[in-house]
Amino acid sequence: MKILIIGGGGREHAIAWKLNSEDNVKKIYCAPGNAGIAQVAECLNINDDNIEELLNFAKLNEIDLTIVGPEVPLVKGIVDQFEKEGMKIFGPNKECSQLEGSKAFSKEFMIRHDIPTAKYKEYTNIDEAISEIDSFGYPVVIKADGLAAGKGVVIPQNKEEAINTLHEMMSDKKFGTAGDKIVVEEFLTGIETSILAFVDNNTIVPMVSAKDHKKIYNNEQGPNTGGMGTFSPSEICTNELAKAIEETVLTKTLDGFKKDGLDYNGILFIGLMITEEGAKVLEYNVRFGDPETQSVLFRLETDLHEIMEAILDNKLNEIEIKYKKEEAVCVMLTSGGYPESYENGKIIEGLNELDEDIVVFHSGTKMINNNLVTNGGRVLGITTSAENVEDAAIKIYKNINKINFEGMHYRTDIGIQSCVELV
Repeated sequence: MKILIIGGGGREHAIAWKLNSEDNVKKIYCAPGNAGIAQVAECLNINDDNIEELLNFAKLNEIDLTIVGPEVPLVKGIVDQFEKEGMKIFGPNKECSQLEGSKAFSKEFMIRHDIPTAKYKEYTNIDEAISEIDSFGYPVVIKADGLAAGKGVVIPQNKEEAINTLHEMMSDKKFGTAGDKIVVEEFLTGIETSILAFVDNNTIVPMVSAKDHKKIYNNEQGPNTGGMGTFSPSEICTNELAKAIEETVLTKTLDGFKKDGLDYNGILFIGLMITEEGAKVLEYNVRFGDPETQSVLFRLETDLHEIMEAILDNKLNEIEIKYKKEEAVCVMLTSGGYPESYENGKIIEGLNELDEDIVVFHSGTKMINNNLVTNGGRVLGITTSAENVEDAAIKIYKNINKINFEGMHYRTDIGIQSCVELV
């Protein structure tokens, strides 16, 4: 079969890497892809949000299955347009994608269906938000309602920081129209984790757990990023907790889809805070998380395209999904200055010196004059597996020492705190 993957980051590289190992997949295209994806797929000069051109390519080249990686085309309704033309595409439709496209829509869904989450209020008037901000206590969580590339969540520690954040989002339009409406939430304390799940109209099946690290610096310090690294399984996802999450979150979410008439087929990412009161939902995303995907798909044994086709046929309950027992770690290498301003075009060296069991998922790279160079804030996801997370992390950090590009930054505590002693 011929598959088109939409997107050009580490998540899409992991999807392409997995599909490339599957017998029935004969040809993979990726739009726009990157230098790493080009090793396993034919990259196309089409932006991931150019729905008309993507659809025309899929029809002209008789693509059997299109897989949507990033959230923007999903929120824009790419699935609806492909399906209207009779093209098979994997991902939730425009209506369902509001779960990620609008924080307010998502919170209203949770409250309506008794899904545990933080107390909140939404605002479109900055003066009203400022006048009530103290009522949430500090620290406080402020979210841009719309899409903000994973950076639209700020946690001010005091009133001054909160007011500055409100001005940045609502008045200065730091995140564009995404800040026209904002959501203010109580700050939850606990351990953050996430669940990726396969979903069709009748079934929701959680994947193996993964732990993400959003902050740019060690020990969860500094501003939020799109993700600095992950490991799977998450250390806190015991069988007891998994059962509680299934009852209070997963089952209620699926029931909510049915009650609201949401025809959900695809991937659902659920960000969770494990509090003293139990698991509470921080957010929904309507696609594979990045870099959680790198760790989770590294462990997936079942053919990914078979799972996706089962979901599209609403036969997810007929598929047995298997994972490797080995545990996986992915550490992100980022450009200097990320998540704020950074420079592209830095030559990357050392990848040909890595151990054979290290897989490098490219997030932001391209080729210039036969040189592999940086082309984004998050550049590479160095990934492997081992008997346990700690051993996998040790292997990764030893190999990271062989890689170099100007300004290269990474956390040294992904997987084990003692990793700081290895670098």
